[in-house]
Parts: sequence; C-alpha cells; structure tokens
Amino acid sequence: MVTLKEYVARMKEGQKDIFIITGESRAAVDASPFVEALKRKDLEVIYMVDPIDEYVIQQLKDFDGHKLKNCSKEGIDLDQNEDEKKKFEEQKASLEGLCKLIKEVLGDKVEKVQVGQILCESPCALVTGEYGWSANMERIMKAQALRDSSMQNYMVSKKTMEINPNHSIVAELKKKSDADRSDKTVRDLIWLLFDTALLASGFSLDEPSSFASRIHRMIKLGLSIDDDKIEEEMPSLEKDTAASAPESSNKMEEVD
Repeated sequence: MVTLKEYVARMKEGQKDIFIITGESRAAVDASPFVEALKRKDLEVIYMVDPIDEYVIQQLKDFDGHKLKNCSKEGIDLDQNEDEKKKFEEQKASLEGLCKLIKEVLGDKVEKVQVGQILCESPCALVTGEYGWSANMERIMKAQALRDSSMQNYMVSKKTMEINPNHSIVAELKKKSDADRSDKTVRDLIWLLFDTALLASGFSLDEPSSFASRIHRMIKLGLSIDDDKIEEEMPSLEKDTAASAPESSNKMEEVD
C-alpha cells in the first residue's frame, strides 16, 4: 500500500503526473501493456483494484498539483528529447498507411488507429478517451442489474488502437500491406491483433467463438494441416465487411 503523498515524494525528476491504473485485480492490471511500458521507463504506477476506486478518481482529479492520469486512457504525455520526438514523427509518417488500413478493416470497432509512444513489448493496445469509461468501469457498469442503458450508450468506451512502431509484428504487417493492401493474411492478422489487444487491455470479447475459431485456424496452420481442409472446417476469419476482398496467394505460414 502507498499514499499519494508518498508517491509524490519519490516521483522522478521532471515527472508531472501521478500514473494510476484501475482493474479487477492486481494480476489483471499487472498484465497491462501500459504498466509494462511505464515500468520500463522506471515510472511507478498506482494499482487501484477496488470497484469504488473508479468512482473516487472521477472526483479526485489531482493531488498536490499533480494530475492523476489513468495509463489505460489517452493523454499520457512522457517527456521526450528532440531526437526521440523526431524519430517518433518519422515513425508516424511511415505507418500512416498501415493505420488507415487497420481502421478500414476494423471499422466501427475502433474510433481511430494511431502510433503509440509508450508501448514496449506489445505490438498494440487499446486505450479509451480521457473522459469516457475505462475498460474496468465498462465492466462494472455492464454488471449492474438496474443499469441505465442510455447512459451506457453515451459513456461506453471509445476505443483507440495504438500500434507499437518498434515491434517486429507491426513491421511485417507494414511490409505485407505495402505490397498488397487486399492481402487476406494481413486482414486476418489484424483481427487477431485486435482481439488479443481487447483481452490485454482489460475488455471482454464481443464474439468469443470467432476468436476461438481464429486461434484454432492458427494452430492448424502451425501444425501444417492442409489449407483446403481448414477452409472446409473453419469459418472465414474476416468480418462480413471484408469478405469481398480478393484472396491473396500468400500463405499464413509466410508470416511465421
């Protein structure tokens, strides 16, 4: 346990905000890609794992002149030197086409797709708007027996997908999408990345059976089971909106 006063007393030099994260349990927030990234930068994160914490931080916006920032939401600003800023702008420009393709494939599942600044080991993650519900608050509200559905529609998390410009998966997706934007393999993998990002970021899956089908298909490909058999036995990985895209001759094994 730690008090806000103790946290502020040992903040790193130049750190402006108090970083927090809410979740169902310590294990759940420990697995967050944002916690992992901030720890890599030697920044402490306060774990708030009691349901009441979600309501407290809606009123407690700052402490001792420092804003409380939920690291699972947009608006996390880490000080960067000029070289880091220049590199980040170059990466944003380089990945602009991939961001547009991901948004096109996912449609209204995400509000926007952008290059993230703090991700380390994860290829992507989902953040919510600064003033909307966090993933944990969305989970709490969905569990209410007498919830106000109109409020849920208004406050439901507007998800932004952030991609890691330094991750090998992102680099390979960019290479393949640059070669062929209609490559079915790329579109399938985008959906897999989105579903795994949902789980890692604390959300629940809308269609668990579809996710399971994708994983089963990946396992079959990993075991070198004939593609024709997979096509017969497994549903298409793409959503209906992308079903009309021309099928690429590339094999899933080439991504491995």
